[in-house]
Amino acid sequence: MVDRKVGLRAIAAMAVTVFTGTLVQAQDSLPFPPRKSGSTAGPTMQSSVYKPLPQPQRLPGDAPNVLIIMLDDVGPALPDTYGGDIHTPTLTRISKSGISYNRFHNAAMCSPTRAALLTGRNHHRVGFGQIAELANDWDGYSGRIPPTTASAAKVLGYYGYKTAAFGKWHNTPAEETTQQGPFDLWPTGRLVGFDYFYGFLAGESSQWEPAVVENTVRLPAPHRKDYHFTEDMTEKALKWMRQHQAVSPKEPFFIYWAPGASHGPHHIFKEWADKYKGKFDEGWDVMRERIFARQKALGWVPQETQLTTRPQSLAAWKDIPEDERPFQRRLMEVFAGMTEHADTHAGRLIDELESLGIRENTLVIYIWGDNGSSAEGQNGTISELLAQNGIPTQIKDHIRALDELGGLDVLGTNKVDNMYHAGWAWAGSTPFQGTKLTASYLGGTRTPMAVSWPKTIKPDAAIRTQFHHVNDIVPTIYDVVGIQPPKLVDGVTQEPLDGVSLRYTFADAKAVERKKTQYFEVMGSRAIYQDGWMASVFGPRTPWEPGLPPSIMSWSPEKDTWELYDLSSDYAQGKDLATANPQKVTDLKKVFDEQALANKVDPVGGGLWSILHPQYAPTNPATEFAYNQDVVGIPEFAGPKVGARSSLVTMEVDLKSDSSGVLYALGAISGGLALWVDKGKLSYEYNLFEIQRTRIESQGPLPEGKVKIEVESRMAEAKRASAMDVSIRVNGQEVAKGRVPVTASLAFTANDAFDVGIDSYSPVSLAYFDRAPFKFNGRIGQVNIRYL
Repeated sequence: MVDRKVGLRAIAAMAVTVFTGTLVQAQDSLPFPPRKSGSTAGPTMQSSVYKPLPQPQRLPGDAPNVLIIMLDDVGPALPDTYGGDIHTPTLTRISKSGISYNRFHNAAMCSPTRAALLTGRNHHRVGFGQIAELANDWDGYSGRIPPTTASAAKVLGYYGYKTAAFGKWHNTPAEETTQQGPFDLWPTGRLVGFDYFYGFLAGESSQWEPAVVENTVRLPAPHRKDYHFTEDMTEKALKWMRQHQAVSPKEPFFIYWAPGASHGPHHIFKEWADKYKGKFDEGWDVMRERIFARQKALGWVPQETQLTTRPQSLAAWKDIPEDERPFQRRLMEVFAGMTEHADTHAGRLIDELESLGIRENTLVIYIWGDNGSSAEGQNGTISELLAQNGIPTQIKDHIRALDELGGLDVLGTNKVDNMYHAGWAWAGSTPFQGTKLTASYLGGTRTPMAVSWPKTIKPDAAIRTQFHHVNDIVPTIYDVVGIQPPKLVDGVTQEPLDGVSLRYTFADAKAVERKKTQYFEVMGSRAIYQDGWMASVFGPRTPWEPGLPPSIMSWSPEKDTWELYDLSSDYAQGKDLATANPQKVTDLKKVFDEQALANKVDPVGGGLWSILHPQYAPTNPATEFAYNQDVVGIPEFAGPKVGARSSLVTMEVDLKSDSSGVLYALGAISGGLALWVDKGKLSYEYNLFEIQRTRIESQGPLPEGKVKIEVESRMAEAKRASAMDVSIRVNGQEVAKGRVPVTASLAFTANDAFDVGIDSYSPVSLAYFDRAPFKFNGRIGQVNIRYL
């Protein structure tokens, strides 16, 4: 007779979830326990009974494949699927074969959105209140997804899904992206759980010469004229899908496909940019009005929606001098071409699903953007990281590169890392206020989304208007797969999911909204949504204004003025009701404070810390480095900061009369420094984001044989962007010296590297760009670097 208490416990432990008529055992603790043998072992095989048990059924037989597509830095108003100016055939295809959402939201910034998307939790809860490169020591800004918040890849993997990620990652600590790891927080690391990864780890990358990682191996740059990263990652994804179907056709897969497009730098083949010639000649103000009219005609926005006005600090098109307009137009043409190119290649994944005969039971979730359009190009730039380093410039510093915008020149070499004017980003946010980095406004946080699952979701043109967020995607996947969020993963107690499943909206466009509250916060810009109302604060910095405002050092969130919007009647968030309804503001501020405390948001604005104090930004903590000629491809955030700190580089080099090549390099064509030897002289260049190149060269013949080369760099002042004095010595004798007028305080690049004996990815100097990677043709011995 079965013990009644034991039986009840067993029944409780075997709670079930209904999935299309199939019962699936809930598993509170992952991984599953080891499979037990059904055979009975005796002393000999003759006396043993061989009777293996069937494989445990952990998923329903009809569990769907899942494909998430997410583009980067594309605003909510851009796709022609929903009234925009950029052709998006794949987004249209998913929308027409499924359903669309016009009140779906992200976290207003790259890393935060991706962390929330992959874990089902709020971004601060998983350590991503800021991008990985600007993480700090507060829990909500650590840049480390904790083991208490397991990713969907890990959970689905334990249930039997095969998992793969392609494209931009941006959720690994910047200082841990070297070839030596640690690999725990890489996409295929034990704390993340993807089976396969092909892409780049940082926040942005050259699309022509990316520092690509395959699983945990850093690959050499392609240096091919016909190469583009979006095409490369798509080919890898298609190959992975084919191999999966060949080897594991009965097992479902989960794919996360997130190209670098259309984050800066905007790189695309000329023919794609040329598709948009003349399209934007009238400027961003007219573009915004044109898109708004289409949005209304399509019913994408309610008919009563009012178009919000341009911020006073953002230039009108009429204010752009006529001689600068061709430059600004071309920047937008390039961006549009890059975006259409990415959407088109996303379509190749859908084609492959159909070719493999698995489209019917694949849940495709196409999230248009991880944040709004980026205004970080400010007035239009040929080097996108100028803004992050807080270095102001003038258009005359950039406009000379008009014919090179988009990347490749006639030799097939990238010379620019362009980024469009913030006015285009504002137009891409129609009808909303704000852009990327404004968590207070929907122009930074709202993104269209289309969902298609032919087996279950009937095509429906009725727009889903329920308020939702990227943290709702993981709960949705678990819901449709038929599993419950585990309470323990790898022995670690799990925090609850913050998201709400979207499944209730699949068959009912008018279903009552289930997400009642959601907070937003990025670098002090913040908002709280509850039951149709939103209270918000713009924040201490304006993304489209150069540099940092002097007031930011004394900014305190307690002094901020809150705005109030009734989103149930004000779709565009344009009518501030704070003065008319102060009690509602007070109530919502209290809700925000409660959410901030619960989700590790405090200190509010904590994401600004590493910007205001670059010395605390993620970096290699060493003050001395010992390298040799084998050291290649050290990510900039993990390498020596020889361009931003006083330092002494000492090298043992064998020189001959025909010696040539790079001795060491840091950064890329968009910004960096390099020392090389060519035609009997040493040359040093400090490339300040392409707008200012300081060249220091030796005079007189160089000695031959084993020589000692020293490069001493001393910051002139203890302040951001200080000048730097450089002295180059050979065998103790000074052979060249000079002053770098302005330096990069934060970083030259997000995804390039420090190299010895080669410039491995994008070349720093135009002096050897056509010979890249310009490998040194001799021997380099010990290389020592120490900070002074």
